[in-house]
Amino acid sequence: MDQIVPLKKTTLSPSAVCRLAVIGLALSVQSSAFAAGVHLPGAHQTTAYPGSDTIHSIQVSKAQTSKKHKIRLYPDARQQVLFFSAAGEEGKVYQLFLFDMDGRLVSQTRIRNRETTVLTNISEGNFLFEVFTDDERIENGQLTVR
Repeated sequence: MDQIVPLKKTTLSPSAVCRLAVIGLALSVQSSAFAAGVHLPGAHQTTAYPGSDTIHSIQVSKAQTSKKHKIRLYPDARQQVLFFSAAGEEGKVYQLFLFDMDGRLVSQTRIRNRETTVLTNISEGNFLFEVFTDDERIENGQLTVR
């Protein structure tokens, strides 16, 4: 039986996200530090699912998208972690729920407007995701990790 791991909330400021995107080496060092359990100031991780092997690709397909809120789910260049960011109305809180194909909750994380979080250790497989704000589903879709 799979075990659900408690999550740690992770947020990065917009300027930190830009620095990570511009300096690919910093992202590589950050991912390695997370794997080793090293704490880097200003950046944290959210464990999505234990037992991750080598991941070759992460694909996200959205079934419903919001016009008022800009929700992004995207992998890093090395396809090792998944970023979740949101931009919309000031003061909003966004929640991401990740389910396995049997409908079991695998991961749950929340961020505020203009924040980004990192999900790591996602096992291979197909997942369904939903993003909510104010108890309203604003996006959903499927995530495939190979």
